Amino acid sequence: MKIISYVLRRDYGFAPNPFFGYCTLATCKPDIRKSAMIGDWVIGTTSASTGSINNLVFAMKITEKLTFDEYWHDERFFNKRPVLNRSRKYQYGDNIYHQEDSEWIQIPSHHSEEDGSINYRNVNTDTKNENVLISDHFYYFGKNSIPIPVDLLEIVKKGPGCKYVDNALHNRFLVDFLQSYPLGISGPPFAWKDLHLNKDPQLDFIFNF
Repeated sequence: MKIISYVLRRDYGFAPNPFFGYCTLATCKPDIRKSAMIGDWVIGTTSASTGSINNLVFAMKITEKLTFDEYWHDERFFNKRPVLNRSRKYQYGDNIYHQEDSEWIQIPSHHSEEDGSINYRNVNTDTKNENVLISDHFYYFGKNSIPIPVDLLEIVKKGPGCKYVDNALHNRFLVDFLQSYPLGISGPPFAWKDLHLNKDPQLDFIFNF
């Protein structure tokens, strides 16, 4: 078991996508999607572009790996197929790829062109690896990202790429630190800053997005 850490520079609820009971990484980060194994953890931390550094945005334990075609055809993930005229959690669905006659089909989504046509640059990047990482055991904080304690900052990746964390940090991060927080969604994505929330923002967004 390993922890794979990277800086999450853009958080739209798309990569990763924490909605409908599963946290999934189905686009971007082809190297991570290739190397991560069931039982590994993938974590994303904040960057200067999100207004802070050294905060935890999400942590997901990989409980399943599927190919794009398997993901597309699995009825558990039909809600993750984007619907652009619905609420944001539908608009940013990440179940966007499948193959027909050995050709990649990219449905209109956050990774398409603005008119919904295929963005071939994103297709080429995303399909470098066909794995989709799936977790039913995850923490997603979004814009309510939490500071990582100073004694655990070695876990944070600086710059591009990813970092494979030393085993000595596993228990301190996963047990001593992370398990003090509730599983599931604890905040909306960073990029949804213009969303106006009422009442308790920790709960209100779950029902209205």
